[in-house]
Amino acid sequence: MSKATPSPDPKEMLLDLLASKAGMKQDVYGKAKECFALLREQMKALAGEVGEAIALRDQRLKVEYSEQGELSSKVVVAGDTVAFIMHTNVFRLDQSHALWKTSYLQEDENRGFFGVVNVYNFLSDSFRYDRERDLGYLVARLFLNKDGHFFVQGKKQLGFLYNDLAGATMDAGQMRGFLTSVLLYVLDFDLLAPPYDQVSQVTVEEMKQLESYSMVSTGKRLGFRFQADTDDVT
Repeated sequence: MSKATPSPDPKEMLLDLLASKAGMKQDVYGKAKECFALLREQMKALAGEVGEAIALRDQRLKVEYSEQGELSSKVVVAGDTVAFIMHTNVFRLDQSHALWKTSYLQEDENRGFFGVVNVYNFLSDSFRYDRERDLGYLVARLFLNKDGHFFVQGKKQLGFLYNDLAGATMDAGQMRGFLTSVLLYVLDFDLLAPPYDQVSQVTVEEMKQLESYSMVSTGKRLGFRFQADTDDVT
């Protein structure tokens, strides 16, 4: 009579899962931070180059780069401020996503875990005048996996130019192309006047503030939500 197979040791199961899955997520986060650091280098270089070049055409226009801690950077492009913020967590790609049908993820499902950099577009005046109620617009999401491969979710060119996860690695050339595409999209994305009825009444407090600077909540798409914009997200 054969001996019964011993039951798995729960502690060993816990240790195995911790070493494999949690360790893998640390790998993803480490690679994402490394890529974000390289992305910041390209942001700084591009802002410097564009800033010098545009000053020769129109000295009123400023292009400036700044950092806010390890995981946040901003590029001011005249009236627009573009914020790049890396999330502190690692995310698994939604199971319904088409990338799970590719051989790249089927060969190694750990490639489907990503660090995420969110890219937001604000009006520069929102920061200059401390208009805390102003709205920012999610322009794109950059997904980076443990092998340094990436893809982008975004509107228009930002969605379809960077969707080859298996073939796209975050080198300097790819970063420069992505950043340039973001700035082109932002500059072509115009401020809309809010609906008349939405700004037809103000409180006395708001009126006092308006005497100093505009406190009417402002954004390029007033009351927008990323997924509800007229352009499809890819």
